[in-house]
Amino acid sequence: MRLRIAAASVGVLALAACSQGSATDPGASEDGKTVVRYMNFSANDGHEKDLDAIVAAFEKANTDIDVRVETLPFADYFTTLQTAVAGDTAPDAFELNYENFVTYAKNGSLAELSGVDTSVYGKSLVDAYATDGKQYGLPESFSNVVLFYNKTLFDQAGVAVPTADWTWADEQAAAERLTNKGAGVWGDYQPITYNEFYKALAQAGGEFLSEDGKSATFDSPEGLKAANWLIGKNGTTMPTEADGAGTPDFDSKLFSDGKLAMWHTGIWMFDALADVPFEWDVVVEPGDTTKASAMFVNGLAVSSASENAEAAQKWITFLSSSDTTTDVRLDTSWELPPVADDSKLAAYLDQPKPANRESVFDALENPVLPPVIERQQEMQDAVTKELGEAAAGRKPVAQALKDAQAAVNGLLE
Repeated sequence: MRLRIAAASVGVLALAACSQGSATDPGASEDGKTVVRYMNFSANDGHEKDLDAIVAAFEKANTDIDVRVETLPFADYFTTLQTAVAGDTAPDAFELNYENFVTYAKNGSLAELSGVDTSVYGKSLVDAYATDGKQYGLPESFSNVVLFYNKTLFDQAGVAVPTADWTWADEQAAAERLTNKGAGVWGDYQPITYNEFYKALAQAGGEFLSEDGKSATFDSPEGLKAANWLIGKNGTTMPTEADGAGTPDFDSKLFSDGKLAMWHTGIWMFDALADVPFEWDVVVEPGDTTKASAMFVNGLAVSSASENAEAAQKWITFLSSSDTTTDVRLDTSWELPPVADDSKLAAYLDQPKPANRESVFDALENPVLPPVIERQQEMQDAVTKELGEAAAGRKPVAQALKDAQAAVNGLLE
C-alpha cells in the first residue's frame, strides 16, 4: 500500500534540554546560539514531556539552536497569538489549526518556506498548508473521521459488514435492518451539525462556498440531498435529542454498550474502545456521488516578522517530520504524524484493534477541508442551528437550508 495521507494552565515549560523563556518575549542569542521561540497548544495537558523529548533531540542535532517553548491551553491560545502578532511580539514559530492557518496566510503573518522537501509528507496534508502554490506551513499531525461499526451486531443480524465501496444507500439499508428500537439498538449515529454537513455536501458533489469565497452556495440540490441525508436518519435509524443524542458522551456510551451498529466519529476513539466486549472495526465513510472524508490537520508556521526564520524553519521541519517526532507520536498516541513513509507507520498499522487501520490513511485519499471565513464560529453556529430546527421538525429542510445560506451570506458581507 502506498499511503497518501492528506487537529491546563497557561505557563512556560521548563525544558531540561533548552533554556527557559517565553515564546512571546523577544529572546536573545546566548553562548552564540540562535534562539527560536515556539508557541503551541497541542502539548498542553498531557504531552508536555513528549514535546520536551523532541526538543532535546533537535537541540542535540542542532547545537547552535536553542528552542524556547511556551505551551498554552487551546481555549487561550489563539487570543494570545493574535495579540502577539498584532503587537509585533510573535514567536518565531507557532502551531496553527487549518482554519487559523488560512486567516494568517491571507493577512501576511506567515513567512514563505523555502527548500521544503514536501515528498516526506502525505500529499493532501502538506497541500493543506500551501496557498497559491507557495508553502506557508508544514503539517504537524492529523486525525480524521471514519465509519465505526459493531461487527457483532452485523453478524447477529445477518447483515454484510461495511466495505470501502459502500454508498449512502448501502449504509441506509443496513441501518434500517439493524435498528431495533424495542431492544434499544440503533443502526446509525451521525451528528446533525455544520461539521457533518459540509462533509456530506462534498460527498454529494456540492460546494459550500463559491470559488472566490464571497458567497455561500450550499442551498443547492446537492445541499438539500446532504441535509436530508443527515436529518432523515433522525428518529428512524438514529436517536433523537429526546433520546439523549447530543449530550456529552452519549454516542460513545451507546456504541460502547453495544447498542449502536454504525458510528461516524474520529480515530481518537480507538483507545477508548480497546476493551469493549464485542468485535468492531472501521472503514472509510460511504459517499453519495463521491468519497469525501473530514481531515483535521494541525500545522506549523514561521512568523513573517521572525529574525531567525531559517532556524525556525529548521525546527518546524524537525518537529513535523523527524523520526524522533514520529516515534514519540506513535508511542504516546499524540495524534498521528504526517509522514508519507509506510514503514515508519508500521507500529500504528500493526495494532490488532481496529484491524482495518489502513482505512485511516485510505480516507485521506479524498479529504475535504472545512470552509473558512473571517467569522468562522458564527458561520458554524448558524448552520448547526438551522439544521437543528429542521431535525426538530420546526422547519422544512429546504427552508432551513435557505435560511442557513442567507445567514452565512450575511456574515460574508
